Amino acid sequence: MWASLSKSAAIVLCSVYLGVWCSSQQAQAKVFHSREEALALAFAGADRQDSTTFFLSEEEVQRVATLATAPVDSKLATFYVGYKADQIVGYAFIETHLVRTLPEAFLILLSPSGVVQKLFVLAFYEPEEYLPSDRWLQQFDQKALGPELQIRRDIHGVAGATLTSRAITNGVRKVLALFQVLIQERK
Repeated sequence: MWASLSKSAAIVLCSVYLGVWCSSQQAQAKVFHSREEALALAFAGADRQDSTTFFLSEEEVQRVATLATAPVDSKLATFYVGYKADQIVGYAFIETHLVRTLPEAFLILLSPSGVVQKLFVLAFYEPEEYLPSDRWLQQFDQKALGPELQIRRDIHGVAGATLTSRAITNGVRKVLALFQVLIQERK
């Protein structure tokens, strides 16, 4: 079929196909919560919330990567802190990364001691069939950083969405390692 088309007709058909494909990809993008909405959900009982931004040294980047057994793609890290009557009620971190070729963002709520309390999906740009369910995300609740916090150990994979499972698990491990290095070890 392509051999019988003129060069300009083939270019037009390819352009139309690319335009339809790109618009279908954008139609699949889903934003569930803004940063403000997610922080309000995470710190529902808090009197106030602050943020603290850290700039990691090379040594801290290496330490986080080693603890997380996952790459650290930025030297900047921002933790949000919820307070009630001047007591810390929790920490939150927004993790953004690529799953296959498109991004996802989720908020990880941690207890003051650094245990996962809840995950909130903020945005997911991959096809919706790769989006993990709330039930799957609940596997991370009450988990701390350790060797068992991995797929096929404490975390069950998502059938047909292996890359999503791996990306979220690595993201949670990275945030827990950031918490350990930037918050716990600096006290």
